[in-house]
Amino acid sequence: MGFKIFVVAMMVGFIAAAQISLASTVPAFLWAPGFSSVESKESVNYQIMSPKDLANSVLSQGGWSDLLCSERKNERPVDLAVVFVGRELHSSDVAGNKHADPALLNLLKDSFTKTNFSMAFPYVATSEEETMENLLVSSFKEACGHGLGVANVAFLESCSIEGGDFQKLANLHSVHDHLVSRMEKRTKGETDLVVLCHGGFKSLKELDQPFPESEILTEVMSSVEQSGAKYAALYVSDPFKSIHYPGYRELERFLADDTAKNGSASPKVCDEVCKLKSSLLEGVLVGIVLLLILVSGLCCMMGIDTPTRFEAPQEN
Repeated sequence: MGFKIFVVAMMVGFIAAAQISLASTVPAFLWAPGFSSVESKESVNYQIMSPKDLANSVLSQGGWSDLLCSERKNERPVDLAVVFVGRELHSSDVAGNKHADPALLNLLKDSFTKTNFSMAFPYVATSEEETMENLLVSSFKEACGHGLGVANVAFLESCSIEGGDFQKLANLHSVHDHLVSRMEKRTKGETDLVVLCHGGFKSLKELDQPFPESEILTEVMSSVEQSGAKYAALYVSDPFKSIHYPGYRELERFLADDTAKNGSASPKVCDEVCKLKSSLLEGVLVGIVLLLILVSGLCCMMGIDTPTRFEAPQEN
């Protein structure tokens, strides 16, 4: 009996730790209809990774190094690389959370299972310092070595990407026009990169009522397919950015610069993987404390010497 309770308590502790891990990570999906530059057809990477690790995996395992890096320009298999950054999904939503949008999950599931090549990354740690789209683009540049070797880079104005002379797109209608225009102007062997973000501070001024992410992603994929371009798509969620204020990052940088000017020592920075591990450790510690309380209670109950039966009173 005591061993069973011990096992249940351990399971509760590990489940609590797993829930904290799932709440701190987001999923990513990569699919490419007709893409055959790598041998594997469908794979899932269950490792907890940073956005930089995700970008490196997309380049190496996903074959995007043939699309984005400048030193590889011979017969690129696709014309367009699309990066869509959503704002809704957590890793727990993919595992069957009832609060997730079923239309979005079904769309990603169909894209993952019905294409020639697909990869899934269920556990990607997010950063509170930078946006997911900026981390991915900067990691692509760093991994390629000599910058991006694509013919054209465009991103939606709701995305926050620093540096680079990139073309900005105002809304989804301009995205459709851009895809059609680039299909007519693009020469054979060239690849374009388009980065799209759902939501954001700038897009809220354009839409009186926010559209579901599933509808926007469906419209984007429909525009890509209507343009006739061979494409590879990467979906990654970044829900934590939707609650940040626009001036938060600028204020934090101002305080950091002011601290540096005063000559104070800068502490070590804990990145997104470090924060995720710390949250996981907190969950394990909570489970251990609950386990100790449970064991202490059982020991106290076992120490009470209560007779199982009482003798009948003797007659005088």
